[in-house]
Amino acid sequence: MEEGEKSPLLSQDAGGQEPPVPASCLGPASQEGWAWRAGLGGGRAPATLSLPLRSRCLQCLIFLSNFLFSLLGLLALATGLWGLAVKGSLGSSWGGPLPADPMLGLVLGGLAVSAVSLAGCLGALCENTCLLRCFSGGLLAFLVLEALAGALVAALWGPLQDGLERALRVAITHYQDDPDLCFLMDQVQLGLQCCGAASYQDWQRNLYFNCSAPGVQACSLPASCCLDPREDGASVNEQCGFGALGLEEDAARRLVHVQGCGAPLRRWLRGAAAGGVAIAAALVQGAELLVAAHLLRALAGRKGAAGSCGRRAGALSAPVSC
Repeated sequence: MEEGEKSPLLSQDAGGQEPPVPASCLGPASQEGWAWRAGLGGGRAPATLSLPLRSRCLQCLIFLSNFLFSLLGLLALATGLWGLAVKGSLGSSWGGPLPADPMLGLVLGGLAVSAVSLAGCLGALCENTCLLRCFSGGLLAFLVLEALAGALVAALWGPLQDGLERALRVAITHYQDDPDLCFLMDQVQLGLQCCGAASYQDWQRNLYFNCSAPGVQACSLPASCCLDPREDGASVNEQCGFGALGLEEDAARRLVHVQGCGAPLRRWLRGAAAGGVAIAAALVQGAELLVAAHLLRALAGRKGAAGSCGRRAGALSAPVSC
């Protein structure tokens, strides 16, 4: 090659300027999508491509929603551990079988929800595909378990309805023995405005409320059976049901609810309330699963585009020997 001539393969043009950046790597927002920084020997290295606007909005949505769910899961976990510690179930079961305690279900549920939500929250914040895949797998496992539980409830609906009154009678018998049963029974009676399983006379099964009991609670009913347990006051009047169990039904109707909780509880379970909560939870989890899948596709596309543009930029800036 004669002196003064330049090879057409050189990475610089006749004016000594750098070759242009490929237009496909810049995009509409070059400051945000692709940046160049000077390297050693005049080389250039590509910076990180940013996600599209819609993907960034979905990323913020995943982060905020899972941050909220992780807080709720941690709250449920702390509440369950506190309940086990207060009742001594946690210490007595150390090194032995797990306690048959409703608080244990709250602990396990809170642990699972908080773990999956934290994976989604951190995965969206750090754009970590591994955590996002773990989050998607956890959501899919929740949906499968919920579908199995719904199928079992639908298949065993008849026996479950028949066992409701038996379960209520067991809760009445052990009302003072288990704080969890006491709390659940009070909430059922207050929420459904009922008393007992079939009628208020079911409280005769309780050793403390039975009319033949020697204590001060004989022939009485829990405050949750009263028509107005607070009696227009700030706190619950625990004595509002005293003596109500020994009254005739017409006289007791003026003080307490005389209808049992079995029929209202069956109507509530058959109604739209329980089914609506289950459907809403499944819809939220399905929407988050779709959003996480879209974000994973966006991250994979950005990684492929960054690798392609990096190879093209390296080929343009590579030295050529004549």
